[in-house]
Amino acid sequence: MSKKRIPVKTPPERDPESAEWPPAAEREGAPREPAHPEDDHRAEAGPPEAEAGAEGPPPAEAELSEVRVELEAARDRALRCQAELENYRRRAVRELELERRYAALPLLRDLLPVWDNVHRAIAAAEQSGDDPALLQGFKIVAEQLEDVLRRHDCVRIDALHQPFDPNVHEAITQQPSEEHPPGTVVGETQSGFRLHDRVVRPSQVIVSAAPSRAETERGE
Repeated sequence: MSKKRIPVKTPPERDPESAEWPPAAEREGAPREPAHPEDDHRAEAGPPEAEAGAEGPPPAEAELSEVRVELEAARDRALRCQAELENYRRRAVRELELERRYAALPLLRDLLPVWDNVHRAIAAAEQSGDDPALLQGFKIVAEQLEDVLRRHDCVRIDALHQPFDPNVHEAITQQPSEEHPPGTVVGETQSGFRLHDRVVRPSQVIVSAAPSRAETERGE
């Protein structure tokens, strides 16, 4: 088969004598048509970034400012939560210490009537004087019971000849006395006990009062 030849068009050669070069459309000063009608409008309007800058901060800076505000609020909430947690921890530790410190309080209150009965038995045995061995046995039991109370930090409250204190004393009656100033404990009917700084039970006491005028005149 024979191949067909495709004619190749060659640009015409420039004839410097017959034609102008360069063409009139490319010479300096020749008016040019805009590539697109919107180009002139864009040139007059200017870049969009300039308009955005005139109205307010760029979007990135606004978002960064919001993030900073949220971060500060979150930090404040975290500090508050940490302070509340620390206060709760201290309060829980304090309550636990108090619970351990006074854990034996109900048991001691139940033991004190036993202590009272042992001392009543000792007083009765001393009055009768029939069985010295029984009296000695009661005294040994009383000493052991008092030793148990002391090991658990439960001690007797001093009351006799002390000024009356309503925090640790319970007055059951008043008795005129010239030997003691008014408001002094002159008798004790039931011993009181204290666990650390808390009263297990108050002392039942008799409090002195100023003698009446008739008693004073009778004494004179």
